[in-house]
Amino acid sequence: MALFSVSNYDHVASYVATAVGLLIVTGIYRLLQVGKRDPRMPPGPPTVPILGNLHQVPSTGLFKQFREWSKQYGSVFSLKLGSGNVIVLCDREAVHALLDKKSNIYSDRPDSYVYELSTQGDHISLQPADKVWREKRKVVAHNFSPKMLDEKHFKVQEAEAAILLNDLLDSPKNFIKHIRRYTSSVASAIVYGQRGDTYESFWGHAVYEVMEKWSAVMEPGASPPADIYSFFKLIPTSIALWKRRAINAGVLMDEAWSKARSVVDKRRATGERRECIADQLMDEYEQKGYPFSDHGFNNLLGELVEGAADTTASHISTLILAFALNPEVQVKARAEIDKVCGVERAPMFSDFDRLPYVNAIVKEGMRWRPTSPTALPHKVREDDWYKGMLIPKGSTVYLATWGIHHSEHYYRDEDAFNPDRYMGYTKLADSYAGSPNWQNRDHYGYGAGRRICPGIHMAERSQWRIAAKLLWAFEISPAIDPNTKLPIPIDPHAYTPGIAQFPKTFVVDIKPRSEMHVKKIREEKASALQFMECYS
Repeated sequence: MALFSVSNYDHVASYVATAVGLLIVTGIYRLLQVGKRDPRMPPGPPTVPILGNLHQVPSTGLFKQFREWSKQYGSVFSLKLGSGNVIVLCDREAVHALLDKKSNIYSDRPDSYVYELSTQGDHISLQPADKVWREKRKVVAHNFSPKMLDEKHFKVQEAEAAILLNDLLDSPKNFIKHIRRYTSSVASAIVYGQRGDTYESFWGHAVYEVMEKWSAVMEPGASPPADIYSFFKLIPTSIALWKRRAINAGVLMDEAWSKARSVVDKRRATGERRECIADQLMDEYEQKGYPFSDHGFNNLLGELVEGAADTTASHISTLILAFALNPEVQVKARAEIDKVCGVERAPMFSDFDRLPYVNAIVKEGMRWRPTSPTALPHKVREDDWYKGMLIPKGSTVYLATWGIHHSEHYYRDEDAFNPDRYMGYTKLADSYAGSPNWQNRDHYGYGAGRRICPGIHMAERSQWRIAAKLLWAFEISPAIDPNTKLPIPIDPHAYTPGIAQFPKTFVVDIKPRSEMHVKKIREEKASALQFMECYS
């Protein structure tokens, strides 16, 4: 006897069809919810299903888009990138309330497939806030502390600064190379015990090749959103240019820092120890054990050079660009410097308290053209609220450095280079970054919270030192076209793309202020080279 009649089968088929239909409708509904903003989150641009705001993210220049969105949706706004949440802070109070005061939950970094491809997860700037990151940060904080810099490392900085001024006398047209050599050589001498006598030498330029490639691949929008849509990870490397770019950047990084490490290893094999961070750490770790993998340790040493060289060279180059476009700044600075130093000597960092306008110049340069205009993203570890707005757990949080620095709300005529904004700011940046008085924060060029740049002290001293010496020694002006006899235009907005930007090639005239200045510069060269011989 049949258990079911034909009509029973029809009923079952009907139920199955209904169930399948409901599953399909439910699946489509849920799919269409992907990319939709939770109404409790900060406002932001309208979303579309599945993508959210992903289609509105530019492949480069996101920092400028952040500023435009903040004008439309408020100084704290949100984006939906697929199922992911992004919170953007273009607001001083919000930065202080979240990244500074709640740094215990805002100090992580979001997952990044491109970062993993390029560094194997070994880079202090984008590592999660784990044990390895804390150990690396401790190394940086100790070796680049104000005490170490002002009692020990300043000798290297002063000697290389004297050599830089001589290089600028000899071939001023190559000023970018000279600045890069200076910052790279200072960092390499302190970290590896090796100086770069020319830009073309390994110790004079390798860091810039590394950073140019890596910075470009890590810029937000430069690669497909593999962290949101995992299927991108399955694309074969052979047909994924973005994957090859990331891998090649990592290979270049590994080759550079492996080569640097090998120089130290060969030196140590002969029994030679130099006064440098690499030798000190290796002596320590050989006794108590390495807290990092071999790759991680190589990268740590390289990261110290990256942080001390690349961004500082960019900021000094920005100042030269600004000086050429704003001769009145040079005039005002020289009046201050000449009262303190005359022509008898170049300024030194010990003159800091007596040269407040130079400090204002450095701060304005950091505000005007921040090297990292989007800053590196944070990730919040748990649900949080700000002024009634939800910040969901796992959200990527951006400190929109450019957006704050170029906000009409905070700065009048924000795109003008005007150091007078900072007259009265008599301290270095770390003093303002750590202050609860968020209204009086000078700038956000070094980030905020526990993720603030650990090399802040060295960067500040290098920038101040070179700015003061350049203003004391030279007159900087736009170069003159030999055919038209007119100044060659300088584009103050022309910068390379990437997470760390650099002024694109520009030309200026750099001329010594007097024969007396030339004489003093030349007098310091021999002793500077003699001091740096131990790093050759």
